[in-house]
Amino acid sequence: MVSNAGELTKYIETKHLSLFISGRKQEESWNVKNDAVNFYTMKGIVEGIIDRLGISNLKLTQYSGDLFSQGLCLHLKKQTLVEFGSVSKSILKSMDIKQDVFYADFNWDLIMESLKKVNIQYSEVPKFPEVRRDLALLIDKAIHFEQLEQLAYQSEKNILKSVNLFDVYEGDKLPAEKKSYALSFVLQDESATLTDKQIEKIMEKLIKIFKEKVGAEIR
Repeated sequence: MVSNAGELTKYIETKHLSLFISGRKQEESWNVKNDAVNFYTMKGIVEGIIDRLGISNLKLTQYSGDLFSQGLCLHLKKQTLVEFGSVSKSILKSMDIKQDVFYADFNWDLIMESLKKVNIQYSEVPKFPEVRRDLALLIDKAIHFEQLEQLAYQSEKNILKSVNLFDVYEGDKLPAEKKSYALSFVLQDESATLTDKQIEKIMEKLIKIFKEKVGAEIR
């Protein structure tokens, strides 16, 4: 293309992988809950793809822009590999879409470039079982999941294998400035079976750091 000044304008095209989900999680059935997909359904899909590719050391930040009403970004150093979230109501309205839509945008060129630096390592399947424990927290609405996730790993680096947010509640039964988060924690010691005493100690550490750092209350 030639501009008015007679100079050539260059177009740079990058490959992207786009994912959209909406509607029910599963086909309608008498013995299956009629649950709709949500933000955390998409978050799980995105994290599953990144994990399968073997990309690690990513930084999670809040999305800032008009595309998502709630969104997150995954960065590798200063590059944004993925943006995902709930498509904003204004965009859905402009397209006459009346149900929630969740979208993820992978910068595939950056992902392919980052894979060149990935060292694949294999480890034995753990011989000792995982343990799951749940916590229900009452927190300020300004607190985000990734803050709690980072605090959890600061508290317990070795035994804590994953943190997941599986329920969010905001309603009349809570103060206007508060919300309830239900978190699950998967614990595993790769050298021995965890005892009840060890598990209790880890959960007490998690509760303490949530109380001290974000003023959380246990529900």
